Amino acid sequence: MTSSLIRNFAIIAHVDHGKSTLADRFLEITQTVDKRHFREQLLDSHPVSRERGITIRLAPVTMNYLLTANRYLLNLIDTPGHVDFSYEVERSLAACEGVILLVDATQGIQAQTLSHLRKAQKLGLKIIPAINKIDLPNANVEETEKELRDLLNDDGGRFASSSLFARVSGTALGTDQTAEQKEWRETKTPIYHLSAKTGQGVKELLEAVIKEVPPPAPARIATQSVAGETATETLIFSSQYSQERGVIAFVKVLSGVLTGEVGHFTPEMTPAPKLEAGEVGYLLTGIKDPQKVSLWAGYKPPKPMVFVSFFPVNPDEFKLLEDALKKLKLNDAAISFVPTASKALGRGFKCGFLGHLHAEVSQERLEADSGISVIATMPTVEYKQNEISNFKFQISNSLEEPWIKATIITPQDFVGAVMALCDQRRGKLMNMEYHGSPRSGGAGLQVTIFYELPLAEIITDFFDQLKSKSSGFASFDYELIDYRPFAAVQLDILINHEPIDAFSQIMEKTRAEKFGKMLVEKLAQIIPRQQIPIPIQAAIDGSPRSGGAGQIIARADIKQFRKDVTAKLYGGDVTRRMKLLEKQKKGKEKMKNIGKVQIPNDTFLKVFQT
Repeated sequence: MTSSLIRNFAIIAHVDHGKSTLADRFLEITQTVDKRHFREQLLDSHPVSRERGITIRLAPVTMNYLLTANRYLLNLIDTPGHVDFSYEVERSLAACEGVILLVDATQGIQAQTLSHLRKAQKLGLKIIPAINKIDLPNANVEETEKELRDLLNDDGGRFASSSLFARVSGTALGTDQTAEQKEWRETKTPIYHLSAKTGQGVKELLEAVIKEVPPPAPARIATQSVAGETATETLIFSSQYSQERGVIAFVKVLSGVLTGEVGHFTPEMTPAPKLEAGEVGYLLTGIKDPQKVSLWAGYKPPKPMVFVSFFPVNPDEFKLLEDALKKLKLNDAAISFVPTASKALGRGFKCGFLGHLHAEVSQERLEADSGISVIATMPTVEYKQNEISNFKFQISNSLEEPWIKATIITPQDFVGAVMALCDQRRGKLMNMEYHGSPRSGGAGLQVTIFYELPLAEIITDFFDQLKSKSSGFASFDYELIDYRPFAAVQLDILINHEPIDAFSQIMEKTRAEKFGKMLVEKLAQIIPRQQIPIPIQAAIDGSPRSGGAGQIIARADIKQFRKDVTAKLYGGDVTRRMKLLEKQKKGKEKMKNIGKVQIPNDTFLKVFQT
């Protein structure tokens, strides 16, 4: 097929704005999937994705559509919406020439709408704005269109000069406008209205993709083979591992023709004789060792922002966990991992993620795909350490923590609660901007709040708290800006005076006492009474003035007891006594020995889930 009949595009949207439902309607209109095999959110095929109701990984699909006697090949690359999967979005967009910018008519422009739009504009992609859910009673189509025109400045994203976008992107347009800019302002960019649920307006939007998104351009650098013919050049934007087929590369052919074991996603892998320039599909590499594959050349490596260590519940499954992580990384290049070890938990891997949700979803995918039960430690961030002679004694004066720039969009009635939450998390208010008009049921004008916050303060429950404080209306996006010094302490948990390395972590001094008390009380509830009294303590590291002695900031005690499981048995068959002793022995096998204290294996699971 000639490249002029190919369209490569993605749908970018905030979470829950209807992106997956719109993809379903496209599949129906193009009759890509037989009605007997169709199901809602078809491209969100992974069990974890369907259970959570969010897209967690990119998913390409090839559709055919007949328009004005021409049969077009439409390659839709479905993208995640959450900020934690921004690298998936970047890799998806790199294989596209245009995007549909989808906005919910009941919610308007949200934080991640801005973030994804900025990525698309940076790549020079054609932007097709569309308003979804126009059939809902509380839809405010007129106001949403006004917000979109303000965001795009009536030029389809060509001149991002609205005050809202300028605040986020750092770009602005001067008061002097060129003749070309004025001419564009006189002709409004089409904004498509639709209901992905009912199908209203979806066909018109699909045909707009054909008319407005440019066909794939030839590769910028066309390398020549010895015979003088153009060599095959491909962009590998993702991959996955198959036990039977090995590594499967997701490719866009930039020039030449790709042959071999290739095909299209329909959305199942469907073999094809070849992939020509401009087409998107897959290549079976036949490589069975994931470590031998180096993908995504040319992409800017993602920087991990949140770190969680994974340990197999069964220590014998360490190698299986390593293999599972290698296979997961093929499909999610944003994950990094290195071996680590813990006295309490054994061998495992310290893994880097783009956010807390990214870490949670990755753990669920690991367990679902490999069948391995995993213990995940509490999330931490990466600190920068200055040159010091003794880490233990000078930690409070030597560390810098990462800070982020947060963009929060919320109705004005919740501004006070949202600001209070940010202030509690050591945030610094940078700016506020009111825009739009009150939405039906939306509690007032939309307000964009810009805060600077320590990353460590948002990686656990911040997003949940934000939703709670705003009755679910607020949206959130962030980016790393710099590292700053802070009053750091190392929090240690001691069980029967033995430090448990799995619970140790660095944190801001004012938070340590509350957090340490919570951990101590939780452990006292989980660890069973034993034949010795068990003190559980939280301590922060000492300072040079105190000679390095740790300071106890919280304590709980588990009282001792003596129990003879066979005491109630007297006389009778000795086998009853032996059965009880055997039962007690099996129970002890499920314990970890920390000094003289036996701790149930699931203690770490229960505490870290808290």
